Amino acid sequence: MFPTNISNYARPTSVDEALAAIKEYPDGDGIFIAGGQSLMQAIKSRIVRPEAIVDLQDVAELRGITIGDTVSIKPMTRYVEIAESTALPNGLLALRDAASHVGDRQVRNRGTIGGSLCWNYVASCLPCVALGLDASLHLKSASGAARVLSADDFLLGPLETDREEDEILVDIHFENVAQSGSAYKKWGLVTDSLPVVGVCASVTRDGDTCTQARLSFSGLTNGAERCMEAEALLKGKPFNQDSISAALSAAAENMETQSDQWADASYRERLMHTLGETVLNLAWQRAG
Repeated sequence: MFPTNISNYARPTSVDEALAAIKEYPDGDGIFIAGGQSLMQAIKSRIVRPEAIVDLQDVAELRGITIGDTVSIKPMTRYVEIAESTALPNGLLALRDAASHVGDRQVRNRGTIGGSLCWNYVASCLPCVALGLDASLHLKSASGAARVLSADDFLLGPLETDREEDEILVDIHFENVAQSGSAYKKWGLVTDSLPVVGVCASVTRDGDTCTQARLSFSGLTNGAERCMEAEALLKGKPFNQDSISAALSAAAENMETQSDQWADASYRERLMHTLGETVLNLAWQRAG
């Protein structure tokens, strides 16, 4: 596999420099690259054919994790940094669950959370977690305009987001909610492979009652996706086996599953139940 000719390469050291570089290619011929673990494969196979690459490796302001009432994770933060973070609150531990098992060691040491969200692959872990944790994505454009999108509005479908070609993702925010817990788990054909099904759950509790819940899945037909029907069967209810089973049955019934070389649709529905039960119980335990 060989890429088409790439005529220009820029390695800026600030967000403003990166935006100025991408502005030179208004027709979408320029492309940002973060960790490059997915994008480089697409370039080599000519699925993506950029004229120019703007490499974000040296933009220090796009790295780091800040913990407070709101948790900020910069988009160039690598999976390994999230996986090794001991400061993440229980409500956001799904991030650590997912980042610990993305790809292999090389991918975890090079790949970034921002790259994963902007690529939005159908069977990716981090878009699923961003939905489950109600992430807010902060974007800045070459014109200087800034906007904030929820993960629900940013992630449109497999390999599709609401980011414009001249926009750069500059921050990802998560609320640090008391008495909340989250978890993520995936099942793949081998350890650390792409998920055949992945499940993220986030719950907030008041005693034995689930006051808030978000439940999202990856690896299905429509990529990373929430199931609001399942969430409605958890919110305001006692958290027990009956409410868990009802929610996961609703997820299996309402979400589109596919059959392919890795698993058929009925097996994916079974995985939604088994993984979902494990993830919900772990999230509930962490919320306590």
